[in-house]
Amino acid sequence: MNLNMGRRLHILRTGTGVEFPPVETASPEGLLAVGGDLRPERLLAAYQHGIFPWYSEGQPILWWSPDPRAVLLPENLNISRSLRKTLRAGKFQVTLDTRFRDVMRACAAPRPQHPYGGTWITPDMIDAYTRLHVLGWAHSIEAWQENELVGGLYGIALGGAFFGESMFARASDASKVAFVHLVHQLVRWGFTLIDCQQYTEHLARFGAQEIPRPEFMHRLNEALTLPDRQGRWSLDADIADASVFRGPS
Repeated sequence: MNLNMGRRLHILRTGTGVEFPPVETASPEGLLAVGGDLRPERLLAAYQHGIFPWYSEGQPILWWSPDPRAVLLPENLNISRSLRKTLRAGKFQVTLDTRFRDVMRACAAPRPQHPYGGTWITPDMIDAYTRLHVLGWAHSIEAWQENELVGGLYGIALGGAFFGESMFARASDASKVAFVHLVHQLVRWGFTLIDCQQYTEHLARFGAQEIPRPEFMHRLNEALTLPDRQGRWSLDADIADASVFRGPS
């Protein structure tokens, strides 16, 4: 992660309050603040204000609020014909919140195709997000094949917003199947926003789009007025057994 640290940044102090500067003061790249800690209170405050941590091993904690912002409106999910066929075939079993730390560790594993090797998910971040999971704010979705964990993703849920963090796959389409199951469940629960953070072609195939930061903040603030779904999650039976995907196209 190459950064120009020469610009003046807002510095957060460890153990102090959890306030952040206005997101409009972020750099053109979206960098907003540096320092602080990964306490649950600070992490939740960050997500509530459209901010997330992203930094490499050996760097201080860096806090970001990019403009534009990549999002997926759950009702706009696009499923390709080939992926729909995989879903109907039931190649994977999918669960929620059964192996959170293992999913994070798998997401942190080095990936040759990743520009930073995947190392931005540090041991401290795994510990911090696992604490959020225990508190009922962070969630994982797992794809299984022959009792082996082969794909999944994790993120934070606040109100009607889900903030996707990272995904991994050890079998073709495993993370895609997990993601589609999650989105279907979020739609059923009334979620209105999935934050994808940064645009990728992979996410665009699902219907993700870039929107200006002010529009993102408006949608986020609306989503946060919805009730929190705190606690351990599980899939509805028809989503878990993939029967919801076997109807007419």
